[in-house]
Amino acid sequence: MTEKIADIGVFGGSGFYKLFDDMEERAVETPYGAPSDKIVIGTMAGKKVAFLPRHGASHQIPPHKINYRANLYAMKSLGVTRIISPCAAGSLQKNVAPGSFVVCDQFVDRTTGRIDTFYDGPIATHVSAADPYCPELRQLAIKAGRDAGITMHEKGTVVVIQGPRFSSKAESKWFSAQGWEVINMTQYPEAHLAHELELCVVNIALITDYDSGLAGDVEPVSHSEVVKVFGQNISKLQALLVKLIAEIKPERTACKCSETLSHARV
Repeated sequence: MTEKIADIGVFGGSGFYKLFDDMEERAVETPYGAPSDKIVIGTMAGKKVAFLPRHGASHQIPPHKINYRANLYAMKSLGVTRIISPCAAGSLQKNVAPGSFVVCDQFVDRTTGRIDTFYDGPIATHVSAADPYCPELRQLAIKAGRDAGITMHEKGTVVVIQGPRFSSKAESKWFSAQGWEVINMTQYPEAHLAHELELCVVNIALITDYDSGLAGDVEPVSHSEVVKVFGQNISKLQALLVKLIAEIKPERTACKCSETLSHARV
């Protein structure tokens, strides 16, 4: 399954379709079908990095149609052990302002019908989602963002909705009332599938808007505005990624992500 082409994988979200100028494109086949697009291999901070826009390079795949299993399997087949999963996201709390970044530590799944496991049998495999994101990568991401001069929120819960529609105001108010900070359409099952493959995964949510139920004077969110604000902040994300990737060590000794399956089977 594994061919050592890259150590680190980066997924691109809405408004984030390119990471390198000097690059090699690689088509990858998987048992789960085709990934969202060709994977681009390049060098960043002296390390080989694989980049894949999760919606496709032309944003042709809506969030509920992304082949998450193929995307994660393709990354692992290239030798990737760390996944950096930035995304455009809305804020559910007033203190989490557009333009700031949240390094989420929890998710809430509000999606329906998405294939969310690699393990359909014959061995029953029950992977814990108690701590879905890698603690080592989270701390490195927080530090990288602060070193880049970005307003960073050290933790937050992302509620993942099905899409492609945005939330009603009533739904948004409900999510805010639960105390959740971030809303997005792609973190589930992406993060959990990475966990199932014993990959380290970190989410970096770039806040593009206040969600529509947060306050009476907030305009309903639109995709065009999300992409616009994300584009205005893409240089900040790229600066963070360079600093983060530079600090990632080859060995995985500060987390237990590589031992996930040892606790998931009888």
